[in-house]
Amino acid sequence: MKTMNKTRRMVYLALLIGLAIALHTFEASLALPLPYGIKLGLANIISLVTIQFFSLPEMALLNILRVVLSGLLTGNIFNYMWFISCGGVLFSTVIIIIGKRLFKMPVISLSILSSIFHGIGQVLVVCYITSSSAFLTWLLIMFISGIPTGIFTGTVASVCINYLKGRLK
Repeated sequence: MKTMNKTRRMVYLALLIGLAIALHTFEASLALPLPYGIKLGLANIISLVTIQFFSLPEMALLNILRVVLSGLLTGNIFNYMWFISCGGVLFSTVIIIIGKRLFKMPVISLSILSSIFHGIGQVLVVCYITSSSAFLTWLLIMFISGIPTGIFTGTVASVCINYLKGRLK
């Protein structure tokens, strides 16, 4: 994917950003029987696909644009839920970059770490916003829920990556 011309690369990234926003919005509309704050992380599938075919900075840009544009589209930009989302995406993106660059981790491992650190980032932002450490008890819940959700999104991302290999030119 590194030899792709700039226009094609930009078009693919724009499509991935649009797909990430659509998955983020779709997931927000689901009524899952999970405790408050626990989600599948469907948009993370697109981040994991992006780092396999594009660069780490482009994956970070995708994540930033996903959060900002989703906030604008839903009218939630700059409210406390948007900041909580930003905290999760920031931690998730940083751990993906570290795991990919330093440890060359496989997709499912990156997905599990990303899911766990997304939850950690969200809890820390909630603690900051509320000026209370009472929410730190959610760290265990987010850690435990991050493992199966990370396995799920990592598996779906792996299937997508295998399908797209050789098809993206």
